[in-house]
Amino acid sequence: MADVPPSIATNAVLVESQPMPEGTETVRGYDFNNGVNFEKLLNSYTRSGFQATNFGLAVEEVNKMIDMKMKPVPNDKKDNNVDSTQRKKSNCTIFLSYTSNLISAGVREVLRYIVQHNMVDCIVTTAGGIEEDFIKCMAETYIGDFSLPGRELRSKGINRIGNLLVPNENYCKFEDWLMPILDQMLLEQKEQGTLWTPSRLIARLGKEINHEDSVYYWAYKNDIPVYSPAITDGSLGDMIYFHSYKNPGLVIDLVQDIRGVNSQAVHAVNTGMIILGGGVVKHHTCNANLMRNGADFSVFVNTASEFDGSDSGARPDEAISWGKIKKDARPVKVYGEASLIFPLMVAQSFAKREKEFKTLNNQD
Repeated sequence: MADVPPSIATNAVLVESQPMPEGTETVRGYDFNNGVNFEKLLNSYTRSGFQATNFGLAVEEVNKMIDMKMKPVPNDKKDNNVDSTQRKKSNCTIFLSYTSNLISAGVREVLRYIVQHNMVDCIVTTAGGIEEDFIKCMAETYIGDFSLPGRELRSKGINRIGNLLVPNENYCKFEDWLMPILDQMLLEQKEQGTLWTPSRLIARLGKEINHEDSVYYWAYKNDIPVYSPAITDGSLGDMIYFHSYKNPGLVIDLVQDIRGVNSQAVHAVNTGMIILGGGVVKHHTCNANLMRNGADFSVFVNTASEFDGSDSGARPDEAISWGKIKKDARPVKVYGEASLIFPLMVAQSFAKREKEFKTLNNQD
């Protein structure tokens, strides 16, 4: 009698498969036997699995935002009675949010490109995401190493941001440039009754820097509001602190800005969120979209996990539970570091559609 495996083992290993649902994609990566074609390589990511697939889906989601933006605003949406914080009516208001480290890194130039060509409608960032842009117009940031000892760098007056190096002298130059502007702003507050908010401060600094490398120069030129609810959490806060002793009295009002960002979401026809990183920029953007019962399109790019309960690592599904993303949306989170992910994402979306944006903006 032939020796046969136990039936329990056979039944466990050889479980009968059910047919896959119709239309299910097969896994297939890029074949370099066909040469090096970056367009086809990036297009192959959707079928590669893991975070490559999420990257491909994120590109599709960003392009859906752009597709919606290119459509005319429906007639019944054109005559909304909105307050003065509402910008030009667009069929899809795109919120671009990012943490300060991306301005410190070379992602700044990618962000500047998007803002220069008027491709988004609203920006949310942190204090560092503001000041580092202006500082780079005055002095360089350098490539270092993650392992450089902090004690040695401190003794040399060099600050480390990951594997980037920023001499302390850069912040001294920033102070020399900023202080006279704060003096003038205080004068205008006293003599003209100007009500300063973080977004108005940022627009003023964008005007004053007058430098085409600056993200916020272009935000000022294109009337794109930049919200920074944590405006004092960085060198800008340090300078405002010192200024309050040298020339006290400057008031920066947060209330008008929360009305501004929330109103931009509330009165939007559709909204899309592109959020790079976590923390305040992620929550502030999502919370604004809660005011309209959720964004229509959403892409998150960050390295955080959800297991500590923080909003930074929360998946889009958690945002749906709060009403920050619509229930019928198809949001995507890419678990990855944005300096790797975002430039490739822009290459497959905004950059490929620059002519469409030029046409749209000329119509405006």
